[in-house]
Amino acid sequence: MAKNWYVIHTYSGYENKVKTNLEKRVESMNMEDKIFRVLVPMEDEIEIKNGKKKVAKRKVFPGYVLVEMEMTDDSWYVVRNTPGVTGFVGTGAKPIPLLEHEVVSILRQMGVEEVRTHIDYSINQSVRVASGPFKDFVGVVREILEDKGKLRVSVSMFGRETPVELDFAQVEKID
Repeated sequence: MAKNWYVIHTYSGYENKVKTNLEKRVESMNMEDKIFRVLVPMEDEIEIKNGKKKVAKRKVFPGYVLVEMEMTDDSWYVVRNTPGVTGFVGTGAKPIPLLEHEVVSILRQMGVEEVRTHIDYSINQSVRVASGPFKDFVGVVREILEDKGKLRVSVSMFGRETPVELDFAQVEKID
């Protein structure tokens, strides 16, 4: 069973309480092998009051908590029945996991950890741009900026090679 990140909806203002309650339930119900991490996405916000700089934590997604877990009937039950949880985000009864690039983006924004993305590209490899203003253009990987999660791709526009910087998630391999 694969572990994925899921989004749970909570009463606004109860995100930290839900995190604490869920972590206690995971421990008391011996679910550490199914439910791994619980995060309330926060970011630093700099406020300037009376000429003084103050750094405050701000919730990135008020009313939501992220849970890294293996989705089973038991783990679903533990999360769903935690006080303050109103449900999983997803259509119908089946929760939908976040996509890898969404998780990477949120964790980077929080500065929680530098997530290593598996890079399946190499220099001089042909790729197709999957999204953005250069969608459907074909280009060649010229540089891999692993720390930024980006590629420099050379695309042909108006008969000229033009370098374009793209996220890993914006390109796909051409077989």
